[in-house]
Amino acid sequence: MSNEAAPDSATAATGSSTKWVALAAMMFAVSMMFIDQTIVSIAIPTIQTELGLSDAGVQWVINGYLLSLSAFFALGGRLSDILGHKRMVLLGVTIFAISSAMCGATPDSSIAEAWLIFFRILQGIGAALLFPAALAIVVSAFPLKERGKALALFFGITGGLTAIGPILGGYLSEWTWRAIFWVNVPVAIIAIILTLIAKIHTKHKREPLDYKGAVLIALGMGFSVLGLQQASSWGWGSWKTIGSIVLGLALLVVFVKVETKVKIPLIKVEIFKDRAFFVDNAVLFFAMMAFVPVFFFGSVYSQAVLGYNASNAGLYLLVFFAGFAPAVQVGGRILDKSGARSPVIIGCAVGAVGFFLWAGKLTDYSLSAQWPFIVIAGAGIGLLLGPASTDAVNRAINASYGEVTGINQTIRNYGSSLGLAIFGTLLINANAAKITATLTGFGVPESQATSIGKTLSEGTSSGASAFPANIPQAVQEQIASAIKLDFAQANQVVYYGMSAALVIAFIVSLFHPGGRVTEEVVEAGGSGPDAPESSDPLPAVGH
Repeated sequence: MSNEAAPDSATAATGSSTKWVALAAMMFAVSMMFIDQTIVSIAIPTIQTELGLSDAGVQWVINGYLLSLSAFFALGGRLSDILGHKRMVLLGVTIFAISSAMCGATPDSSIAEAWLIFFRILQGIGAALLFPAALAIVVSAFPLKERGKALALFFGITGGLTAIGPILGGYLSEWTWRAIFWVNVPVAIIAIILTLIAKIHTKHKREPLDYKGAVLIALGMGFSVLGLQQASSWGWGSWKTIGSIVLGLALLVVFVKVETKVKIPLIKVEIFKDRAFFVDNAVLFFAMMAFVPVFFFGSVYSQAVLGYNASNAGLYLLVFFAGFAPAVQVGGRILDKSGARSPVIIGCAVGAVGFFLWAGKLTDYSLSAQWPFIVIAGAGIGLLLGPASTDAVNRAINASYGEVTGINQTIRNYGSSLGLAIFGTLLINANAAKITATLTGFGVPESQATSIGKTLSEGTSSGASAFPANIPQAVQEQIASAIKLDFAQANQVVYYGMSAALVIAFIVSLFHPGGRVTEEVVEAGGSGPDAPESSDPLPAVGH
């Protein structure tokens, strides 16, 4: 590897207009994966009904995508460094578009579940290859003094595209759920054209790839999430649940140890010695346990409890972005002015309060009672997201932009996967217990009540289709009303859990050292992404 700092893009040698074209190109490139985080959740009830997916299959359609994102982000970041960021953006967009088209072409047969999950996982791999390279291009295109503003636009606009997901998914699924995947194809074509027009020139490093590390992190994340995901059906005390979680965590520990000994590792774990970098990533890990899963649970809740159709469910989730979008811009401005500490701390606190108050209103069955707290929750996430992500990249030592964004996104998406798995299990277990108690209160025998409770809690509706024929219709209607309340209360457990995750993020954020990373510090200290390679201990940058 050369001892000269080699920026990932040639922005330094190009005009200011080029960096804005590059920013626009990368926003289009990643827009598909941001939209996909929410668009599929809206259509899940329709997809399950039409294809006859199992309850476990439904969760894996969502979590398979998130898990492959987590497992392959670090690999995507390193491949981006080795092969070049522009090349990886084009490859990732192509893989994502093809796998999206194949998801839309899922056959209505016995292989539907396996087919859809497989191509959703492939979608995640495409996104994992795409995003680190795209974000690396954006970060390297702007000087430090403009980076907060640029990334505020990047996360704000792409966050707005995430908001489009529920609305677009609602309307498209009324035509055909397959369209929610097909819509990615024209977006991909536009992204490829803009990327080529932007004339992005990137350099790459001729380095070996750490295959052992790539396998260890993928298996470690896979088994740990699998155990948490299946705990609701296997049982928390099952050897399969415990074994999967323990094995996954053990493999991740082995991964860390291996990475400290490899000459050119997949992840330079020593960069976590910088306290600000560690805190930024820890905050993002816990915050993402709430941010992405909330769209899945919000979609199911709004349709099952509020009785919304897919389109209205999209509008319900759009309220979240009424707080998120402006807060992203505010967070970016504060970051440029005084550093990440203030917006990260305030964002965690506001988000925790918002999710807590939102949870308390879930039994009101009314958007008018919930929307102020949904906006507050969104504002909290918006305040912390950009500053924590940008600050982590700015402070990384002796690591390339591709590698750093790979690390950052790995942690974020691992948090999302764990959040969906943990809260999904909590929802199923809490709902089953409440339904069982409700049915026994109506005189249903306990064994029968337990069976019905399990059946209803693992579905996506609170209807009475699982009731035995010997229960009178009038009683069934009363029970159905009670069960709707049970489902709303079970969702409260989930949203209180999301609030708790943000409380933990808030506590962690208090350890952020503060300060700003400046161009002078980077140039004088040789720190920051793409600095010359060094074996010296990590300095504390910008503290």
